[in-house]
Amino acid sequence: MTALTLSTSSAAALRADAVVVGVAKGAKGPVVAAGAEAVDKAFGGKLADVLETLGATGADGEVTKLPAASGLKAPVVLAVGLGDVPAKDDGYDAETLRRAAGAASRALSGSKKGAFALPIEDVAGAAAVAEGALLGAYTYDKSNGNGGAKDGKSAKSAKNAANADKKNNGPLAEVALVGGKPRDKAYKAAVERATALVEEINRARDLINTPSNLLNPADFAAEAVAAAKEHGLKTEVLDEKALKKGGYGGILGVGQGSDAPPRLVRIAYTHPKAEKTLALVGKGITYDSGGISLKPAGHNETMKCDMSGAAAVFATVVAAARLGLRVNLTGWLALAENMPSGSATRPGDVLSMYGGKTVEVLNTDAEGRLVLADAITRAGEEKPDAIVDVATLTGAMVLALGNRTFGIMTNDEAFRTSLHEIAEEAGEPSWPMPLPTHLRKGIDSPVADLANMGERMGGGLVAGIFLKEFVADGITWGHLDIAGPAFNESGPFGYTPKGGTGSAVRTLVRLAERAADGDLG
Repeated sequence: MTALTLSTSSAAALRADAVVVGVAKGAKGPVVAAGAEAVDKAFGGKLADVLETLGATGADGEVTKLPAASGLKAPVVLAVGLGDVPAKDDGYDAETLRRAAGAASRALSGSKKGAFALPIEDVAGAAAVAEGALLGAYTYDKSNGNGGAKDGKSAKSAKNAANADKKNNGPLAEVALVGGKPRDKAYKAAVERATALVEEINRARDLINTPSNLLNPADFAAEAVAAAKEHGLKTEVLDEKALKKGGYGGILGVGQGSDAPPRLVRIAYTHPKAEKTLALVGKGITYDSGGISLKPAGHNETMKCDMSGAAAVFATVVAAARLGLRVNLTGWLALAENMPSGSATRPGDVLSMYGGKTVEVLNTDAEGRLVLADAITRAGEEKPDAIVDVATLTGAMVLALGNRTFGIMTNDEAFRTSLHEIAEEAGEPSWPMPLPTHLRKGIDSPVADLANMGERMGGGLVAGIFLKEFVADGITWGHLDIAGPAFNESGPFGYTPKGGTGSAVRTLVRLAERAADGDLG
């Protein structure tokens, strides 16, 4: 991953491929932000004028490159937009700095070093720039797969092509934060946290971007086991035999149409001084065809991303271990492949779930709630202080909130408010959603305890109501529907790449940090 260093050198004196400065949108044109004083001086105090001549406005995420003036060690100046000039004494908020740093990192793809002279006023500012720069530098390493090549020659050719692509378009190799304080413990800790956090977000991104033929449930489980060994975590993997013996009818029902059998993975981090215990449950459908209720044409191509919730949970547990958080954190990865075949669950079938409840399957494409239900019930047996599940669960949530915002549902209003505050603090757009009691009747079934589908309108809320049925009494529960922001099908923006985004990892890590401080909202 991109290296990150704190530098006390002047932006003018630092040797790099480019020096990054911030430019804001002022009332009368672009305004050079704090941190770029030395660069502006090299331009005779006319950097804003030069940028305006080149068409720069300072708009959020705008990137303008220009040759460096005499006196700068870097040959290129990259000005990145920060949006409107903030009110007097307010400064730039963390998310503005993250987005700007991310846009700059993407623009410097393939470069060896970028000197980031953005307006860092304190540790929080340094952390934001560090996170944004590292997140924006991400590229998916296509050499992880060979495009299905079977013979050595074609595999080698594919790998060579991938390596060539990496050479030309690989991530920015090093980020130097100008204005950082390398001897200050708080600054060092902020950089170390940003590095660990982003490395785990990128782990989730890599998993999400991996083609489904290279990542089935058993492959995903193996990844979790390998990471657990590396970071001192405990794992338990239930294969199809153990799932059948344990009565996990939801996970088995979803996975029985595939030649790749399902798995339930428990991955746990514990701290000897922890006072709180969190259970995280992730939907891990490694490919979702919709099953017998087959998805329509045009909706299958990105369904490798339907395991984004499990990827987020996995990454969060590893991040907590790397950060040494004083919390007990258990991740449950409910892994299956949803395929149509002669053995697949049919609409109208009844499944006996883990814990004994029965569910009539009215639509096999509403499969995520089935695997989550089993895992939520199992997680509840360990009596955690709270359970949070994460899933690319419903298209209805995308219709409600768009592609960049995830929905939050809970059985506790204070916890819902807390999760929303945490997500916003972490820089992940979210919105609290209700669980209307009148929608519960819609999932009544004449042949089972409940059905997996209810009223069409408010479908995202119905899914949350279904999951709530499997939460044990007395346990605080939250549900994050990340169907919109988990996979970016459009072009990259800010620090967000095209493809897997790692949505919810920052929120979950921040939640774990709060729990480590004894606060769950």
